[in-house]
Amino acid sequence: MKKKITQVLQFIIFLAIGIFLLWIAFRNVRFRELADGLRTANYFFVILSVTFNIFAFLSRARRWNLLIYPLGYKPSFLNTFNAMMTGYLANLALPRIGEITRCVALGKKEDIPADKLIGTVVVERAVDFVALLIIMTTMIFTSGDKIRQFLKETIFIPLKEQVLIPAGQTWLIWSIVLLVLAFLLWLIVRYRRKLGKIPLVSQIFKLSKGIITGLKSITRLEKKWEFLFHTVFMWICYIFMTWIVVFAIDNTSHLGFRDAIFLLVLGGFAMVAPVPSGMGAFHYIISRGLAFVQGVNLEDGALYAILTHESQVIMVLIIGIASSYMIFRKGKGRKKKNSEEVQKG
Repeated sequence: MKKKITQVLQFIIFLAIGIFLLWIAFRNVRFRELADGLRTANYFFVILSVTFNIFAFLSRARRWNLLIYPLGYKPSFLNTFNAMMTGYLANLALPRIGEITRCVALGKKEDIPADKLIGTVVVERAVDFVALLIIMTTMIFTSGDKIRQFLKETIFIPLKEQVLIPAGQTWLIWSIVLLVLAFLLWLIVRYRRKLGKIPLVSQIFKLSKGIITGLKSITRLEKKWEFLFHTVFMWICYIFMTWIVVFAIDNTSHLGFRDAIFLLVLGGFAMVAPVPSGMGAFHYIISRGLAFVQGVNLEDGALYAILTHESQVIMVLIIGIASSYMIFRKGKGRKKKNSEEVQKG
């Protein structure tokens, strides 16, 4: 009961933050012009954008399978895809809960320990973070002064003022925290056998061991080049997904490939915000980025953000609901097959 109340409260809090960010994003927008833009937009390009995102999802599912194979399990591509989309559906309600949801869903369907799957998801996200970092760094060094100035004023300076400087000023507190954590780690290593006899601690050890096993999957990849291919292909799809929508609006149709990379990076920062699917944060940073860098008016910037964000949300809702139905219905033979494969390994 307490768990459900906590989840409901989290949902309400995150939703409230998202609504607040939406209000900030749209408070200076003229809604009549925005409504006219929604009526006159060319939705062929929006559908094409969604298609590229679906290709990216398919590629991501295959890449996840490549990380799972070294663990000794052979989940079907369909089950992996359905579990992943179920996770994205869950993210629409609570940020980041989808990462756990997809591991639990696939684990139950394919008889794979969820803790090991969590390790593979951590690896996957780490690879994506590095990819986004490479894209962002390349963009910063090859873009114009306006883009660098916008990133500096909107992201880097606030990050420094609100996170890095306060963290530096409280170095004594952080030092004490690190020392306490180091001491606790020493106690765990020193008395792990005795602690392992406690049921709760034993479960934590088991979970940690499974996650570490999943993390090691990256070192045992059998198809490294295919993994790299899907990573590159996926991000190319994301760039085209972002770029194509500009052609749906007359006043943004002049934007080029480099602008799409800029918008992709901005969208990546927005998705980190603790709100369902970047709601509000995405609309704010994208509309302001287009206004500052390209001189696009707020109405067209907000229109672009709506077409991009909401089209993807609708797609996740449709595919996610269908996927959750398929992943949670009773399967035939998959659990037994995976158990036999692990025993053979």
